[in-house]
Amino acid sequence: MKKTPLNQIHRQSGARMVDFGGWDMPVQYSGVIAEHLAVRTTAGLFDVSHMGEIEVSGSHAMDFLQYATTNDVSTLSDGQVQYTALCYETGGVVDDLTLYRFASNRFLLCVNASNTDKDFSWLLSLQDGLEFDDLNIINRSDDYAQLALQGPVADDILGKLTAENLASLKFYRFIEGTVAGVNTIISRTGYTGEAGFELYCPAEDGPKLWSELMSIGQPLGLFPIGLGARDTLRLEKAYALYGHEITSEIMPIEARLAWITKLNKGPFIGRDAMLKAKEAGLSRKLIALTLTDSGVPREGYPVFCNGQDVGYVTSGTMSPSLKKGIALALVEKAIADGDQPLEIGIRKRHIPAERTSLPFV
Repeated sequence: MKKTPLNQIHRQSGARMVDFGGWDMPVQYSGVIAEHLAVRTTAGLFDVSHMGEIEVSGSHAMDFLQYATTNDVSTLSDGQVQYTALCYETGGVVDDLTLYRFASNRFLLCVNASNTDKDFSWLLSLQDGLEFDDLNIINRSDDYAQLALQGPVADDILGKLTAENLASLKFYRFIEGTVAGVNTIISRTGYTGEAGFELYCPAEDGPKLWSELMSIGQPLGLFPIGLGARDTLRLEKAYALYGHEITSEIMPIEARLAWITKLNKGPFIGRDAMLKAKEAGLSRKLIALTLTDSGVPREGYPVFCNGQDVGYVTSGTMSPSLKKGIALALVEKAIADGDQPLEIGIRKRHIPAERTSLPFV
């Protein structure tokens, strides 16, 4: 099992560790609910060093990524981040990712941990089919530690450890600077829906950066946060998770991600299949549901309308903020766009669920 540079710190702090896609990762420290609420009210620090980083550089880097990804890379300026996806020719998703533009000839892709090797191989296979003589694709995942500092007081905490002007750093922008004396990419991004940062530093400096942030941040209410709360936080904001809302069998345009799928930008992998599906009329759609009775919806639970199975839950949980069961579900489009009463099958019961506007919180 692979370990991040911070594993010893996590174990010494008493974190409960789990195998997460082949990585030994902290799932919780003080408990999922307490950690979740800490991020919503003060701040939390996540070790997400298991995420993958792939560098794409060369004079053809932009053209390659414009063809390989769904969003419009040409709209980016230096220091800007873009949420996007890699797709198969079928329109299904290889992975979703964030794309960092350092220059017109240098980009960094942050990809899902369990998909890193697959994504890297996929990009290399695309490169082999194109006539680009100046294009370099390098898996840099072992070079980086990645920490996520999220929550209402994240700016106050980070501001004590860096001279960079954080107030001028806009959402989905990044700068290169130092934090606690560590060379760091400071990115105004995150997966919780709260204000905060994702911090990339040399792998060997990860433990120092973690310790400095916790030392400065704890008096301000900073807590270490595990992957359990990371999942409940992202679900309250209805952020997609690969393997759930998007898969090799689910197109981004079916999963409320049409906004990152620029069908008018020109050719890209998966575009033709999505245009064809859109022209024929999509048969299913992702919707949000909140239980009106007690119960906890989970991935794979069926969704019913008038006793008929019309879809399934892609992600579900008991919302720590709302204290209600919430779910994202992929259902027949006619049902998704209608107003018929819906239910989620939980064990032997059918629990009433109402359509909910997003985000949940």
